Amino acid sequence: MRFIMPLIWAFFISCVISYVLTSMGGTSFDLTSTIAMAIILSIGVFFLGEGVLKQSEREQ
Repeated sequence: MRFIMPLIWAFFISCVISYVLTSMGGTSFDLTSTIAMAIILSIGVFFLGEGVLKQSEREQ
């Protein structure tokens, strides 16, 4: 469950960001780039949550 919820939230946030940016640019909404951005955001969240943030907790 801890891996599914960040993926869902990353997809929703990516949809919003992609919609706003494509509306500002006057281009059409592309779901493929939205999914790619969601995957990149999810990997970043997993990396921060499992690696960087847990290491800083252990150091204290």
